[in-house]
Amino acid sequence: MTPGQRLEFTFAMIRENTPYLLRGRPDVVKRRFELLQRENDLRNKGILRGMSRLQQRNGTGSPCPT
Repeated sequence: MTPGQRLEFTFAMIRENTPYLLRGRPDVVKRRFELLQRENDLRNKGILRGMSRLQQRNGTGSPCPT
């Protein structure tokens, strides 16, 4: 799958699932989005931890190995 195909697939999933995210009582919708935000925050923290480990292992300020 090319990056363009992957991006289009992502957009299609967003279009298809958005109505379900917005369905329900306002408090339920709010909790749903709060859960998504917590999951995204945890995922981002994990990525940043991994990048930090790479920097430490490489002994550089760059997260990418040279």
